[in-house]
Amino acid sequence: MRLKTWLRLVCAGIVFALVAQAASAAAPAKRLRAGMIGLDTSHVTEFVNLLSKPKAKGELAEMTVVAAYPGGSPDLPVSWDRVPGFTAALRKKGIKIVDSIPELLKQVDVVLLESVDGRPHLAQARPVIAAGKPLFIDKPMAASLADAIQIFRLAKAKNVPCFSASSLRFSSGVQAVRNGTAGFGAVRGCTAWMPAGGTPSQPEPFWFHGIHGVELLFTAMGPGCKSVSQTAPDKVVGLWKDGRQGIFVANNHGERKPAYGVMVEGSEKSGDASKSEGYVPLLIEMVKFFKSGKSPVDSAETLEILAFMEAADQSRQQGGAPVSIESVMKKAESQIANQGQN
Repeated sequence: MRLKTWLRLVCAGIVFALVAQAASAAAPAKRLRAGMIGLDTSHVTEFVNLLSKPKAKGELAEMTVVAAYPGGSPDLPVSWDRVPGFTAALRKKGIKIVDSIPELLKQVDVVLLESVDGRPHLAQARPVIAAGKPLFIDKPMAASLADAIQIFRLAKAKNVPCFSASSLRFSSGVQAVRNGTAGFGAVRGCTAWMPAGGTPSQPEPFWFHGIHGVELLFTAMGPGCKSVSQTAPDKVVGLWKDGRQGIFVANNHGERKPAYGVMVEGSEKSGDASKSEGYVPLLIEMVKFFKSGKSPVDSAETLEILAFMEAADQSRQQGGAPVSIESVMKKAESQIANQGQN
């Protein structure tokens, strides 16, 4: 082969490889097909709207909701009376509405468990985990610590990525506190607040918005709570193992602005860390989680948050007496053991 011919072939091969590489880089990544379980919360429409924006960028452009199972709790008016409206809204968006969770799982890569009622979460999570689908569970993770423990154990046994968190955990204000970039110095204590209120079926901290305030508290303080006391109808005090106090208060009458927030007492300064960007940071973390299989929140911290809320309810029932996180954990384990024997 003549030298000039050989050089032409080599150059052509290099050009072809570069063009193929450029085309591959320019090709859009395959979008994750997400399914939703439980169409009884405004989160479903908010999430779908953010993920379906024509100009969505980054992680928000890498996932789309393709199917949904309405679900709903027939004994809870704030659940069943919202299902028709949210179901119709998603159907108008071109999302396929299915009649069962197994049918949903055939059509999706990942699952968002959105049911506003935490009680059915364990039962709804079981088939998702059995199918090996990565799972995000919206707040609250469950209506009891025992159920949450079982969900994490099932996921670990099947090696299925699973996490749960309030959207407020990923707000820039409290994340700066957690990362040490907010200028507060060492966190000495915090007061977090949120609207609250219970139902006959669930203790107050678990229902609807209680998780937001507790998760803000733990994001700023970090894990390590030792005991919890409900010192007033609208106030819960957590004592951390290092002597710090984290306070959780109800904002039912809107005295505090914004409705959800956290004040931080630091070694350098004290101030408000409530800055929030809505649901976008959560969705970004969710997509990262689905792609990597790595949870942005340690499961042990999530369980401690739920134990805090359960301890608060037990303290309320005991007239404000301190309730240890350890005792709550042991009680949950006993409940699981008893369920296994029945």
